[in-house]
Amino acid sequence: MARGRWTILPVSLTFVEILLAGSLAAGRDSEQQLLTQIQSEQNPIKKAKEEIKLASFKLSHVQDAYSQGHIEEGEKLLGTFIDTMKTSWKILQDSGRKAAKQPQGFRELEISLREDVRTLQDLARTVNYFDRAPLENAVQKLEQMRGELIRALFPVRPPRTIKGSPPAPTVTDPGPPTEAR
Repeated sequence: MARGRWTILPVSLTFVEILLAGSLAAGRDSEQQLLTQIQSEQNPIKKAKEEIKLASFKLSHVQDAYSQGHIEEGEKLLGTFIDTMKTSWKILQDSGRKAAKQPQGFRELEISLREDVRTLQDLARTVNYFDRAPLENAVQKLEQMRGELIRALFPVRPPRTIKGSPPAPTVTDPGPPTEAR
């Protein structure tokens, strides 16, 4: 009788693990679900966030392709990943929102860009030296996009002066150095 209980315990634990893993996987969106959500979404912020999730899926496919040695496939997937991130940035730009005043969506894109750059840099370290160029180019494109995004989030403003105070003195060129003897 005691032996029967010990046999049922591992079987029931395995069954519970399978159910738990299935329920966790059901909670995540698939690429096809994300594509349909993106097509039907009217809110540009939510649409951009869905594009960011889709790009995350594409980046995982890039990692899989490179880790399996499918360099050409990885390069193609890398191009679609970059295009998806550009689409997200374009949606946010076209939304008419000012990133400095309403940063929702812009923040998420900046965080994703930063993480994706690190992921691609780590991946490049594991790839053969001669196959790194597409990854390094992708990193440069993402860094450029992130720089534009940072400038949108934190625009440069002229320094404020107190009303009635004289303007700050300007530094003039003293000319060529003179010899003091």
